[in-house]
Amino acid sequence: MRDLPVLLVAVVWGSSFLAVQRVAEPGTVVAMLVLRFGLVLPVLGLAAWRPLRRLRRAEWLGGAGLGLVLGAIFLLETFGAVHTSATNAGLIISLTIVFTPLAESALARTPLPRAFLAAAGLAVVGIALLTGDGGLRAPASGDLLVLGAAVVRTVSVLATARTRAIRESDTLAVTWVQLATATLVFAVVAPFAGPLPWTVAAAFGPAQWGWLLHLALLCTLFAFFVQMWAVRTTSPSRVSLLLGTEPLWAAVFGITLAGNHLGPLALLGGALVLAGTEWGRRTAAVPRPEAVPAERERMAA
Repeated sequence: MRDLPVLLVAVVWGSSFLAVQRVAEPGTVVAMLVLRFGLVLPVLGLAAWRPLRRLRRAEWLGGAGLGLVLGAIFLLETFGAVHTSATNAGLIISLTIVFTPLAESALARTPLPRAFLAAAGLAVVGIALLTGDGGLRAPASGDLLVLGAAVVRTVSVLATARTRAIRESDTLAVTWVQLATATLVFAVVAPFAGPLPWTVAAAFGPAQWGWLLHLALLCTLFAFFVQMWAVRTTSPSRVSLLLGTEPLWAAVFGITLAGNHLGPLALLGGALVLAGTEWGRRTAAVPRPEAVPAERERMAA
């Protein structure tokens, strides 16, 4: 029963790519992000009010800096999701699982196990088959944007683990600062990127509001609070393995609900991505304790 809420987080995260496609178009991505996090911030702010008042100036600045990176992740990931299939987006973003240990190994100049390198190679081959639809065509622009989001997310993980100002900070408070900073970026960019948020909100029908609330309440608030509860009641490695099923659920929703059609080689590519990322997760070195808060930015995806 302890595992069930964590598994549900992986399921709702897997559905988030489909939800983005249902609620946003290329011209309304930034406005949608303002609405999504505008709904989350007041509730999260109430819960974080006391720890927020205790944050030092360095912690505010550190959280704000990471919030700028978080804003870049959401822009790349969301624009990518509306320009490719939900299946592709969910599988490509999972490459962060193999990118992060590779980047950490390069920075620390320590070798990774051969099994991990083999797993990473398997995932890369899988992405080539998936985005090329089993052929030799170039990846779609959305595929490249989501791949960029996976790279920036890796940078965010490393930066969070190495930002001394927030290592011992309250997770809830620093997360609020990050989300507030990213939302401020979206609000500043929105007038130059398409319709204003309130114009988009007025045009939403019941179905679009439902998907937006799904992104805000389940994919963000529910996911965050479940993670905070889970790391106190079960092992971080168990939580990580359960959340690692996210790309599988993204593929399930993309194929069954979004009607994504994959050819035989593309299906093989998707299977290789799932196998490679899971194998890589199991064979990579166990992260240091200070790297655990690096998952903060994913709780909002």
